[in-house]
Amino acid sequence: MVISYSSSVTCSTTSITVFDLGNYKTKFVKIEPQTCDTDPSPPKALLIATPSEAGSYPVLIFLHGYLLYNSFYSQLIQQVSSHGFIVVAPQLYLVEGANATEDIKSTAEITNWLAQGLHHYLPSDVEPNLKKLGLAGHSRGGKVAFALALRKISNISTNLKFSALIGVDPVDGMDKGKQTPPSVLTYTPHSFNLDMAVMVIGSGLGEVKKNPLFPACAPNGVNHRDFYSECCKPACYFVAKDYGHNDMLDDETKGIRGKVTYCLCKKGKSREPMRRFVGGVLVAFLEAYLEGKSSDLMAIRHGNITLPVELQDIDFLV
Repeated sequence: MVISYSSSVTCSTTSITVFDLGNYKTKFVKIEPQTCDTDPSPPKALLIATPSEAGSYPVLIFLHGYLLYNSFYSQLIQQVSSHGFIVVAPQLYLVEGANATEDIKSTAEITNWLAQGLHHYLPSDVEPNLKKLGLAGHSRGGKVAFALALRKISNISTNLKFSALIGVDPVDGMDKGKQTPPSVLTYTPHSFNLDMAVMVIGSGLGEVKKNPLFPACAPNGVNHRDFYSECCKPACYFVAKDYGHNDMLDDETKGIRGKVTYCLCKKGKSREPMRRFVGGVLVAFLEAYLEGKSSDLMAIRHGNITLPVELQDIDFLV
């Protein structure tokens, strides 16, 4: 079954930046896998945010975090899509396990499905440009994105080439020495052998425990800092100072899993600034490395644009 619903973006007369909704009207498409369908069915359920206006657009695969639903990122992926990107957000798993191998396999299968299947589910006259393809993930999804790009599972590969990789507060396990399989981090500086640009986004409060009975959601030793230390050129790094591991999610995340996002992780005062920031740097990075337009990313780097958050750290490897 395919369920679609539209969400229009109203353009303001004031100047729009990457941290605002963009100029493109967007549409959400929800696809459930099925065995008998005239159109090629995806291997996993997908939530797609796409511009509704005719054109050819770059594609970003966005992987959700641990215990979360892809729908929890609706506001974030709408922001990215409204700047002229098709965002494909799979639902990777419903029952959690420590081993991420099946998630990596599913992401590869979804990537391989894009060429034959994606265009069937997009609005009329909207075409995916799969020569401009990015891969991003939050938390455990960030680990999965890096693991696929690094080919941590030797028999899993894709028939499309990624040109940009993004980890949104990526996490490789419970602690250094307690990585979940397959391990991504090697603790060797600049060891990631990736033929693409990389961005790592971190949260300042992600490594802070909310409750002494539970570990931090993005613990020291397996978090954004460790991922970035292994990146090679070109790469960029941003850490939002007063925001938590799940602060880029929708304002409302309902159900038991939605409540978990509030109960387990240290959080900032509001999700909106962090979500706008993550969406904005995603857009700026994708513009730079998929579209060849680096002005917004350079404006952020040099402090020539007002940010929704205060940065704890920023770095570029160029």
